[in-house]
Amino acid sequence: MLAGWFARRYFFSKKSHSVINLIAGVSVVSVAVPVAAMIVLLSVFNGFEQLVRSMNSHFDADLTLTPREGQTFGIESLDTAALRRLPGVEAVSLALEQSALMEYRGRQAMVTVRGVADGYDRVVPVAECITAGDYAVRLGDLDRLVVGRGVAYELGLRSLGESDGVLYALRRTGFSSLLPVEGYTRRQAEVAGVFAADAQTDGRYLFTSLRLAQELFSYPDRASAAVVRVARGARPEEVKRRVAEAAGGAFEVRTRDELNASFYTIMQYEKWGIFLISLLVLVIASFSIVGTVVMLVLDKRPEFVALGAMGADTRFVRRIFFFEGGLIGVLGAGAGVVLGVGLCLVQHYFGVIEIPADSFLVKSYPVLLRGGDVAAVVAAFAVVVGAMTAVTVRRAVRADDMAAGRTAQ
Repeated sequence: MLAGWFARRYFFSKKSHSVINLIAGVSVVSVAVPVAAMIVLLSVFNGFEQLVRSMNSHFDADLTLTPREGQTFGIESLDTAALRRLPGVEAVSLALEQSALMEYRGRQAMVTVRGVADGYDRVVPVAECITAGDYAVRLGDLDRLVVGRGVAYELGLRSLGESDGVLYALRRTGFSSLLPVEGYTRRQAEVAGVFAADAQTDGRYLFTSLRLAQELFSYPDRASAAVVRVARGARPEEVKRRVAEAAGGAFEVRTRDELNASFYTIMQYEKWGIFLISLLVLVIASFSIVGTVVMLVLDKRPEFVALGAMGADTRFVRRIFFFEGGLIGVLGAGAGVVLGVGLCLVQHYFGVIEIPADSFLVKSYPVLLRGGDVAAVVAAFAVVVGAMTAVTVRRAVRADDMAAGRTAQ
């Protein structure tokens, strides 16, 4: 307590050299800026992660069942009616996904066809991503196509009126080099709508009916996945366990996050890589605190004699200047946290800084402020400042500095 009181007096009192006051203020600012920058950077990464998860929720189901062996399974081997009756299950549908070639007015593009059963839009809210036309993979007995925005751009699809696309897929029975045309299955369908997700998804995928996909890929009465929507309020992990038990050991059940686990892991690595790089900047900025503490020691060294005469030892004086460095750090970190949190809130509510790209899904940089990130930044800063200040004070305040005071006593 006494050492802390001395530290506050030394910091706020007028120094014998006015430049020390200026350097102390600069030290506070120099650590506040990188602390604020770290908070903003981590929040932006959180915002992009949340944006990606939101986009995936419009394309991937809460739970996805796939066969453990092979690419497809017989529809009769999975009791979808029993799955629908499970607690926590809101809707169930089937899908068949394979690669194909799409042609439109002489232009061609490789696409991934996802044939979906009726009611698929109750499992995955694809309809919310439609930017032109509507989501209707079937209209009566007519099969239709809903293509991604990137696919539509590559094929030159500008209008949905009288826009029939042709899909080609290799026959599973084999391919003959003598009659190559006979080696393909061909289906023609009208393009009913265009959807927009992320660039990778809407540049590859198109939706159609499960029936058309089964005919195109020669997989009658088969599917490649069953998708499940978890009811609101239910725990996905608990519902996953029930679905896995009902489906049996022939199926693997994965959540949306597990389907994209590698991508989310890479995003986390990138986020904490940026954190470590920013921490190096913070370490360099913390040297200003070291310089301030050294100058304060030199400025107050004549008072060591009086402190020694009053009974203060070397350990007590070192503690004073350790608190001095800590005080500068606390003021800088506090200002940085206030600045960083304030900038994040302004960006979140007002979108001041916009993304310079017209094709992106959001106009401004997304931010998501998390208390854990703020705590991590403050904790890392405290460790850095504490270690650097302790080493500096130990070397700057020597035992022989107190000798004259103790001799006088």
